[in-house]
Amino acid sequence: MARDMAPDMPRDVPRRRLRGRGGASDGFARLVAHTDPVALVGITLSISLSVILDLTNAASGVESLLAGLMGITISLLVDSLARAERRFHLRTLLDGPPWLVHTTTELAGAMREAAEQHAGTRVAAEAQRRYEQFRLEAEQLAQGRIIRRGDEDEDLVGATRGCVHRLDALTNVMPRVSGELSWWRSEIGRRYWEANLAALQRGVRITRVFVYATLTDELSALVQRQRAAGARVGLLPFGVVSPQLLVNLTVWDGSSCWEARMTAHGEIGENQFSVNRTDVERLTRVFDVCVNAATFQD
Repeated sequence: MARDMAPDMPRDVPRRRLRGRGGASDGFARLVAHTDPVALVGITLSISLSVILDLTNAASGVESLLAGLMGITISLLVDSLARAERRFHLRTLLDGPPWLVHTTTELAGAMREAAEQHAGTRVAAEAQRRYEQFRLEAEQLAQGRIIRRGDEDEDLVGATRGCVHRLDALTNVMPRVSGELSWWRSEIGRRYWEANLAALQRGVRITRVFVYATLTDELSALVQRQRAAGARVGLLPFGVVSPQLLVNLTVWDGSSCWEARMTAHGEIGENQFSVNRTDVERLTRVFDVCVNAATFQD
């Protein structure tokens, strides 16, 4: 057995040496990558100054060495302060909900592993794309906005179910490929109206304005049905107000709002729910202009 292992031993030694050299170079590369650029420049300048002083005899060897060591010490002190500031900033960011503290390091570690372990592959590229998408969505959430696809209605229906006092809405009924009132006949429209009925039973005051191009029998029947349920419904002919105000919107209790972003065919392509005060005030002003110009049966 010893004889069988002997021929392999000389080959194993160089391998271990190579691994050791690779580990040292990797460690140095990591050290350089994590050192503050100001500190790296300071250390380089300190070493250069020490060498120049020694070569030009402008100072003795001991003085040149002391000057270099002093510059390196100052550079390392600056690097230490920069690291401490970054750690303090990171602790401040993580001083939040427990779910954020527990998962942030795991998320960062998973993204880093995907980028480093699978560098140059589609996995690394997809990791970067998903992280960028997550960053954009996080920025939207920080601004108080939730943006979803047009076929997702959880914010519209959920906010209506949670409404306490007042619901103001503006609905545009215009000719389009799928028909004027197709949204109200859809599954989303039915769930939304059911949430409206439940809100009316809770005592919520609902005011809705329909902007229309043609007052069809179907639209008249929808208006009468909503009025009979207890909603205050007004009609606004197209062209009375500026076209810029003709948006599909809902405002709940003056504190949150929803706006539909339409496609070229009149379909809802994107939903935006917001608690941002700027968005709520903007849509409230749009609704006030339309409700003042609409006709009600009060």
